[in-house]
Amino acid sequence: MSNEIIFLLAFILFIGIILAIDLGLFHKKNQKISLKQAGLMSVFMVVLALAFYFILTKFGYLVHNIDSLEKLQTIINKHHHPIKIIGNDLEANLIRYNKNLGMEFLTGYVVEYALSVDNIFVIMLIFTSFKVDKTNYHPVLFWGILGAILMRFLFIFIGAALIAKFGWILYIFGAFLVYTGVKMYLDRDKKEEIDIEHHPIVKFANKHFNIHHHFVGEKFFVIINGVKKMTPLFLVLIIVEFTDLIFAVDSIPAIFSVTHDPYIVFFSNIFAILGLRSMFFLLANVVDKLRFLKIGLAILLVFIGIKMLAHHYLESMGFQTIHSLIIIVLILGFSIIASLIFPERNAKSRKLKPQSNEKKNFPRH
Repeated sequence: MSNEIIFLLAFILFIGIILAIDLGLFHKKNQKISLKQAGLMSVFMVVLALAFYFILTKFGYLVHNIDSLEKLQTIINKHHHPIKIIGNDLEANLIRYNKNLGMEFLTGYVVEYALSVDNIFVIMLIFTSFKVDKTNYHPVLFWGILGAILMRFLFIFIGAALIAKFGWILYIFGAFLVYTGVKMYLDRDKKEEIDIEHHPIVKFANKHFNIHHHFVGEKFFVIINGVKKMTPLFLVLIIVEFTDLIFAVDSIPAIFSVTHDPYIVFFSNIFAILGLRSMFFLLANVVDKLRFLKIGLAILLVFIGIKMLAHHYLESMGFQTIHSLIIIVLILGFSIIASLIFPERNAKSRKLKPQSNEKKNFPRH
């Protein structure tokens, strides 16, 4: 078994432990996640990501089991790392390689974490549209994140294989990100809403499956008169998974602009996803106050797209991962600070309608 596979399996085991901690320590059935719990879990996830960054800066060479200058050069060429071997000292070159690997991970993590903010608003919109009780948010987010991890794993390694075989696909990714960023900017004030009666997933489910038209606590399935039926909560989970699939089309190419190493892309992506649930509960009530964040994310996507389109030119200029990280942090920082300094004077910002305590009857077709 190769060193990469062993490292990957160990990382997947680590993910399982974190999810078990999340499920066991930070959630009790039929209990809302408090702001304090969300804050503690968010800090915990960020600290874990930073700890992993420091591990990579010291032991990153173990990911690909680099034990010679020849192997190091092969890995640098294969994944297009923006560093060069200097001299014949393996240890000195591995130190530089490890630092670059850690920086690529950290930059990818920041990009993915930032793009998750927009995902949070859409998930909140889904919950509100379907009138999901707040005590039932946790199972949807938990299983939604688990599904997202599996989908990202497939997307990332398929994407890496395509990039390795067809280098020109990076230009397609770059152009798509520029288009997405421009579209996000133009649609920044567009009212987002979900018509649950005509949602394609709801219509498909009503046509092909047995649906119970009422929520039943945290249950995804119930047995009524001997017939197993889906609850609306399970359909909400499917819609959340589908939403993440759409967001992955933006975020995964964005991280490939930072590094072509699929393992680093996967690590940074998964750490950001692991923090999504806690960040959801932490930011759900304040995301509307970040009025310029949407513009910041749009600029971020355009910057990443341009970076992918002009990567050869930028590399020849000495543009490195640390420069990308600085620009990304500045874009996000300015958008957040501007939102706090210049809050919206009226109540026309995107607001979610308050949830009704009335039990939801699911639309029939």
